[in-house]
Amino acid sequence: MEEKPKSTILLVILATLLVFAGPTYAVYFLTHVLDLNYFVSIGSGFALFIVGVIFLLFLIRRKSIV
Repeated sequence: MEEKPKSTILLVILATLLVFAGPTYAVYFLTHVLDLNYFVSIGSGFALFIVGVIFLLFLIRRKSIV
């Protein structure tokens, strides 16, 4: 098994957090804790999801994730 750099591991963890926590916990936090508008929080949750998917695609194309 080959050794992966720590930056790759951190990017994978960041990407999965953005994909899963972005549309759920971030929207809840923005709506209920910061009292932001519902549509603004949904839009930012969707944006976090898209950023996470882009990170995952970047890692897959770089062959960091098999």
